[in-house]
Amino acid sequence: MELQERLNEVRSHIAAAERQAGRPDGAVQLVAVSKTFDAAAIRPAISAGQRVFGENRVQESQGKWPELKAETPGIELHLIGPLQSNKAVDAVALFDVIETIDREKIARAIADEMKRQGKTVRLYVQVNTGLEPQKAGIAPDDTAAFVDLCRKELGLSIEGLMCIPPADENPGPHFALLAKLAKKAGVEKLSMGMSSDYEIAVAFGATSVRVGSAIFGAR
Repeated sequence: MELQERLNEVRSHIAAAERQAGRPDGAVQLVAVSKTFDAAAIRPAISAGQRVFGENRVQESQGKWPELKAETPGIELHLIGPLQSNKAVDAVALFDVIETIDREKIARAIADEMKRQGKTVRLYVQVNTGLEPQKAGIAPDDTAAFVDLCRKELGLSIEGLMCIPPADENPGPHFALLAKLAKKAGVEKLSMGMSSDYEIAVAFGATSVRVGSAIFGAR
């Protein structure tokens, strides 16, 4: 199957999941995860009309996205991997959305950089819904207070929450928890669901899903 066919298949599955959940058409944004793929592999997705992409690493993204963004106006680039504070300068310069704010040090670094560069980046807080020690993200119980700190103390506009459920667990309860936390914290957007579970995420209220291998193939 060609990339365009796989992309169309994912889009139609999202649309079907929206209908099944009684949600409006287009309620869920598709973030095509292009990490580890080079510019040549990404161009067919852009040609097929995809404009929103996700990347895991700042350095890898710098090698391909400035050129791709210059070629095609209107691309929206999301950072969906962990961010080190020493990469805040580059992350703010390149990305339109950072989904992985997960501690005060990063939040402060991003706030400082946005002021310095005069650029507003849309921000999500990553929540470690499974409390996995190896995974980034704020603890569920600390989420509302952390969003509050970002807004009131650092002047950051947090628009959503993001999670990556444990690989060996049913994702449904994790998605339900994230939706509940978002309501409590007063944020609108939910970034949840990947290639294996994005249709479930749509049913639980995802506003964006991060799909990579179902579009680009195995890494």
